[in-house]
Amino acid sequence: MKVFVQVPCLNEEKTLPLVLESIPRDIPGVDELEILIIDDGSSDRTIEVAESYGVTHFVKHSRNMGLARSFRDGVDYALAHGADIVINTDGDNQYPQERIGDLVAPIVAGEADIVIADRQTSKIAHFSAFKKLMQNVGSRVVNLAAGTRLPDAASGFRAYSRAALYRLNVVTQFSYCMETIIQAGNKRLRIASVPITTNPKTRESRLFKNIWQHMFKSGLAIIRSFLMFKPYVILGWLGGLMLLAGIIPFIRFFIYFLQGAGGGHVQSLIFGSSMIVGGLLCLALLVIADLLRTNRVLLEDSLERLKEIQFGVRPHLAETEADAHRARLAAEREGDHPSDQVPPQPPQGGADQTAGE
Repeated sequence: MKVFVQVPCLNEEKTLPLVLESIPRDIPGVDELEILIIDDGSSDRTIEVAESYGVTHFVKHSRNMGLARSFRDGVDYALAHGADIVINTDGDNQYPQERIGDLVAPIVAGEADIVIADRQTSKIAHFSAFKKLMQNVGSRVVNLAAGTRLPDAASGFRAYSRAALYRLNVVTQFSYCMETIIQAGNKRLRIASVPITTNPKTRESRLFKNIWQHMFKSGLAIIRSFLMFKPYVILGWLGGLMLLAGIIPFIRFFIYFLQGAGGGHVQSLIFGSSMIVGGLLCLALLVIADLLRTNRVLLEDSLERLKEIQFGVRPHLAETEADAHRARLAAEREGDHPSDQVPPQPPQGGADQTAGE
């Protein structure tokens, strides 16, 4: 079992040593652990600091590309170098890296495909009451879109199995956190949550300027994901409400018309017609979105197969790398190595002769 811990960095020379020093090197069930630094256009000594700690794996961006692109490039690098599990943490030492073993454990045990740390945001001292409320609301909306029950959807301290990463495709430019949860939930991947306590704050977030920008960009990402996986939630309800709002003015006009006073209420017909046209457009877009969703499923299946060709054959979710790892450990405990076992030989004469008998 090979684990890559990827650390996206943007000018983290001061806090990166805290991160690297706290990453455990010995994790139960893990044979190899590698550290990957993703330098997202740093202008300080981030790379030099990482090299001084013996890090040999780097992904370097000539300019700032954003967290989502850094995550995607890091995942591609890790998979290309044989990663069975990819851990994502932050270079600002927000997360307790010593808990990496707890993130890995459910995947090693074959109980989860993705494990997300629960920061228990209600207990974070430097979060304002408004930010705690918005974090809770955001997690509820993401859970609604994904069909999950995660307490902290915005947490970036995560573990992904190789099989899960083959099925996920990050398309947003802002943050991968919510998008991957919604994708994973709709693709029926198993997601677990592990409660943690975050480290003291070291600096302000560089992902967004203020909470309002974060809410706006996160909202756009959630809406996009809704339209990708559950277009009926937005377009269906919007179209239905507009049709209802269009029918009511027509009924109102019809009542006045029967009373002989319809001539002064033509505006009801105009408003109602506009709403009905808008509702029909929403329903038409819903049909198109549903057809596009079918096309997207086919494209994602092709991407998954391309990843298998590029990075190696993906194990089935029911028979993950963890299953093979546990089988190998069991064989070693019994004194036999799987590589030493001789596979059963087919009967002489080939399959045709066997079928003939």
